[in-house]
Amino acid sequence: MVIRRSAVAACAALLLAGLSLPAQAQSPQGVSTPRGAHPAVQSKTSFSWRVRRTGSSEEFRGLAAVSRKVAWVSGEAGTVLRTTDGGATWKNVSPPTAAGHALRDIEAFNARHAVALGIGHFKHSGIWVTNDGGRTWDRTFTNRVHKAFFDCMAFSSDGTGLAMSDPVNHHFRLVITHNRGQTWSKLRVQRMPKALPVEFGFAASGTCIVAGPGHQFWMASGGNVPRVFHTFNAGKTWTVVKSGMRGGATAGIYSIAFHGAQHGVAVGGDFEHPTNRHAAAATSDDGGKVWTLSRHQVFGYRSGVAYVTAQDVVAVGPTGSDVSRNGGRTWTHFDDASLDGVECASDGACWGSGSNGLVTILKH
Repeated sequence: MVIRRSAVAACAALLLAGLSLPAQAQSPQGVSTPRGAHPAVQSKTSFSWRVRRTGSSEEFRGLAAVSRKVAWVSGEAGTVLRTTDGGATWKNVSPPTAAGHALRDIEAFNARHAVALGIGHFKHSGIWVTNDGGRTWDRTFTNRVHKAFFDCMAFSSDGTGLAMSDPVNHHFRLVITHNRGQTWSKLRVQRMPKALPVEFGFAASGTCIVAGPGHQFWMASGGNVPRVFHTFNAGKTWTVVKSGMRGGATAGIYSIAFHGAQHGVAVGGDFEHPTNRHAAAATSDDGGKVWTLSRHQVFGYRSGVAYVTAQDVVAVGPTGSDVSRNGGRTWTHFDDASLDGVECASDGACWGSGSNGLVTILKH
């Protein structure tokens, strides 16, 4: 997100520092409830996290779930790890030229091909691609615009991808690829609504933009009035609607997910107030045209959300994990461990990632 005025500058600094909210524990079991949370709602559901130890102490905000066997994670100091055996072992496949970069997003198509996004202002924002399982990497994009700050990226099934930056000259800045990240170019947007005076994206878990069927993408914002942008044509034209979620200098939508073209869930809140549940989750059943606040909210600030099935949704954050069995309308808390990201693969496997090298897989 962009540094603008003092409050927003502080928010951007915290993002670059890793949104350093205190982790409550490194194991998903037996974690003490944070002060101000709601222990009475601990779930009796069958959902739980199983730790997949990485041997790393890095914070992994980037997460790509390929299958139950294959997953990639990317970290705050440029580390990339890959597993091909369900997390039993991990291989360090970090891009040498990404050392020191905060790799907040990683997208993977299989065990060999992955794309990692580094965030930050000017040349700190960059994209690296591997086609051989991380043995070699190419830096295929370097941000040359001083005011740009790239937050997240997403890919459609045919390899078309968009990477999103905070607004530059009153509009969100986007770059596009048509070949799974091998080359990128500035997107020439024909019609895109202007950004609001205090509006930006959150580089929290690489999920502030998500792809859907065809060339549909949804993009979520934070700031005074959190909104959701939508395109049918890979970013040539956009519409935007208000989400109704809580806004502020460090508040808004941190993560968005869609199941098909119609059903969406957005989560967020305010990372400076991690136990505040107010207006931190919303749903849409019409492709993002209208958003409705969840009747029973997530249990604090959440930085990641993913569909497990058409109705089961999991959200994660520093005060734990919540599950919805009805598409995000109501939420139940089921675990207290601090996680940053969650992603589910096409075979139903769901992975989580967080600080101190924590990676988990969902049992359900």
